[in-house]
Formats: sequence, C-alpha cells, structure tokens
Amino acid sequence: MANDQETRRKARADYIYRRMTIATIAMTLTVSQATIGRWKKAAKERGDDWDIARSASLIAGEGLETVVSSVVEDFMIMAQSLLEEIKHGALGLDQKVKHLVALADAMTKMTASAGKLAPKISELGVAQDVMTHLIGFVRENFPQHIGVILEIIEPFGERLASLYAS
Repeated sequence: MANDQETRRKARADYIYRRMTIATIAMTLTVSQATIGRWKKAAKERGDDWDIARSASLIAGEGLETVVSSVVEDFMIMAQSLLEEIKHGALGLDQKVKHLVALADAMTKMTASAGKLAPKISELGVAQDVMTHLIGFVRENFPQHIGVILEIIEPFGERLASLYAS
C-alpha cells in the first residue's frame, strides 16, 4: 500500500541519501508525486525537514567544498546563460550595461561567500572580482566598447573557471 510507513521511509531515504528527485521516487515506488510532497510537508511540520537533512547528508558525505563547488558551478552556468541573452537579446545598451553590472555584483557576492566556505575557490573569487572591476571601468570610461567586452568576457570567464576551480 502506498501510504504505509515503509514506503514513506524509503521515499525519505531515496530523497535524502540517494538525492533522487520526487518524480523519480514517485515512479520507482509507484506513488504519486503529490503524495510524496504531502509526506515531505507533513514531516517538515513535525520537525523533520527533508531538504535540511539532504543538505547535511551531502556535506557529510562529500564535504562542504564539493557542495560549494557545485553551487558555484550552477551559478556560473546561469551567468553564462545570462551573458548569452545580453549578447544576443533585443536589449538596449542601457539595459545590457545594467544587467552586466548586476551580474558582476552577483558574481562578486557569490565568490566571496564561496571563498569563505571553501578557501580553494577564493582564487576564482579574486579573478572574478577583477572582471567585475574591469566591467565597471569600461562602463564608466569607455561605454562605446561595451560590445567588445561582451564578446570577450564570456570565454575569458570560462578560462578563469577552468584555471582556478580545479
């Protein structure tokens, strides 16, 4: 039966320790995603937060540095996607500059936080901070060259990530 304690225990274990998605767990246990969602919510109300337990398990099993690296990697993928949108989207120059400044700020904050949690990543943080200052410098002093910076910054960011994140 889908609602027995053993199935709930298995769903919880698969979510926390095997890091399976709710959709995958539902398919494996032949239980609806909504049911697992209700179990997860009810457990949280009782003080058993599956997401916190999942994070703790990940940190304990792989180490904080691995978790931080994964978060930084996901952030960089999103940043690269945003850069593509800035480069190829129908935004005006002012909007492009605003997005670049916001992205540079987010990158600085991300790498500063990551550097505090995982010191090996701090070198990448310094490199990205330099990129942030370069973008600001070009924006203030050479706004006519923002297109060139957009062309250069993405592949250079990838090179920095490969040099310092490994």
